[in-house]
Amino acid sequence: MTETLPSGTGRNHRRRMPLRRVLVAIVGTLGLAAAAATATTGSASASAPTPPAGWSQVFLDDFNGAAGTGVDTNNWQYDLGTSYPGGASNWGTGEVETMTNSTSNVALDGAGNLQITPRRDSSGRWTSGRIETRRTDFQPPSGGKLRVQARIQLPNVTGAAAKGYWPAFWMLGAPFRGNYQNWPAVGELDIMENVQGLNTDWATMHCGVNPDGPCKETNGIGGSTACTGSTCQAGFHTYAMEWDRSTSPEEVRFYLDGVNFHTVRANQVDATTWANATNHGYFVILNVAMGGGFPGAFGGGPDGGTEPGHPMTVDYVQVLSTSGGGDGGTTPPPTGSRDAYGTIQAESFDSQSGTITESTSDSGGGQNIGALANGDWALYKGVKFGSSAAHQFQARVASGAGAGVSGLVEVRLDSRSAAPIGSFALSNTGGWQSWRTIPANISGVTGTHDVYLTFTSGQPSDFVNVNWFTFGH
Repeated sequence: MTETLPSGTGRNHRRRMPLRRVLVAIVGTLGLAAAAATATTGSASASAPTPPAGWSQVFLDDFNGAAGTGVDTNNWQYDLGTSYPGGASNWGTGEVETMTNSTSNVALDGAGNLQITPRRDSSGRWTSGRIETRRTDFQPPSGGKLRVQARIQLPNVTGAAAKGYWPAFWMLGAPFRGNYQNWPAVGELDIMENVQGLNTDWATMHCGVNPDGPCKETNGIGGSTACTGSTCQAGFHTYAMEWDRSTSPEEVRFYLDGVNFHTVRANQVDATTWANATNHGYFVILNVAMGGGFPGAFGGGPDGGTEPGHPMTVDYVQVLSTSGGGDGGTTPPPTGSRDAYGTIQAESFDSQSGTITESTSDSGGGQNIGALANGDWALYKGVKFGSSAAHQFQARVASGAGAGVSGLVEVRLDSRSAAPIGSFALSNTGGWQSWRTIPANISGVTGTHDVYLTFTSGQPSDFVNVNWFTFGH
C-alpha cells in the first residue's frame, strides 16, 4: 500500500510528490544487474563498468580532470539563475537557490568525480549547480533497450542539518528544451531523487496532463526503496533506468545497485499518452536544489540549522544501448573529430564566408558565430553519421533582427550548391544573445559527409547567430 503526498506543492515541470512508502525491492533479471551491484560503496572513484555482451556505450563522462575545474562543456551545459528562459520561476518547484556555473558550486574534485555543492552566503542566500547533457537524443532503438546510470554519493548530511536538501539525477524529454511549457506531456524520468538526508531513493515517471490525468500528476507514477550496505549519504550507490522496447508492453525500469525496484509499463496509460512521452529522445540532468515542494512535504525547506557545503558527488554518468531484441549491441555514435550526434560548436568551422566569432552569454559560455546574413555559410568537414540514418537536426540560435527580417538556416551536404536536406526559419528571438534550440527534420543521412550550414534571407540584414548544432535519429 502506498500513500501519496499533497498535490499542488511541487514543480511546474516536475511538480509532484513521489510516494512515501518504501517498496519491496526485487532482484532484476537483466545481465547488467550484477555489474551495477558491484559499484556500491567502495572507493571514491571507480571506472565505469565495461558494457556487458550485447550492449554498446553511447555516452560516458567519468569526470576526470584537475581539481577545481568545471565540467566538459562539450558534454554538458549549465542551467543558470532561477528559471529557464521564459520558464516558471524558481524552476517551477519553489526551490530557493540560484544556479551558477561557479566552480564553488560545480567542479571536478581531481579524483575522478564531479561535485555539485550548495552554498549559503552571509546574507542567507543559497547557490548551487544544475547541469544538463547537450545531447537530447538518448532513447532506445526500435526493439532495443537504453540504460542510463550513474554512481553517486548523496550529500553526506542528515537530520536537521539536511533540511531542504534535494539532490537529483533525472531526465526530461527533448521537446522540453527551448519550449519549457510542455511538461508533463513530453515525459520526465526521475532516476534518483532524495530529500532531507533520508535514506531513500525515489524514482518516478511523469507524463500526460497536470493535474491528475493518466499519470496521476502531480505525483507521477513513482516508487521508492532504501540504500543498503551503506546509506545513500554515507557511500556510493549506482542509480539506473532501463527503457525497454524489446518487450510488450514497452516498459521503463528503475534500479538501485542492480536491483529493479520500480517499473512503469506502457499499458498503465493510454497509447497516446505513452507515445507523447516516449516518441523522442531525452537529456540527462544532475542538480542539487534547496527547498521546494518535495522537501516541503517532509518538513520544509532550508533554515538556520541547515548546513551548507555538502556536495552530491558523481563518479560517472554512462549511457548504454542494445539493438533490437537485446541480443546484440548497437553501433554507438561514431567517433572521430566530428560526431554528428555530439555537439558541434559553430565556431569550430573549417572554413566560412561572412561570419564573425564572438563570446556568447549562452549556457556553458564559449563562443558563437554571428553577423549571419543571406549568402553566408560555414563548413564542417568529416561529420560522421554512421550506418543508422539521421533524420533530425537542431541548432542553438539567437536573433536580434529587426522587424520584418527573417531567414532560413539550411543544412547541405558536400557542396554549397547541393539542395538543402533540411532547414528552419528564424526571426527575432528577443536579442542577439537570446538563445533558442530549434529543431528541423532532414532527409535521412548515413556515412561521412562535409556539412555546410548556409543562410538564406530575402533581406540583406543579419538575421541569426549560431552557438552549436547537432543531429539525431
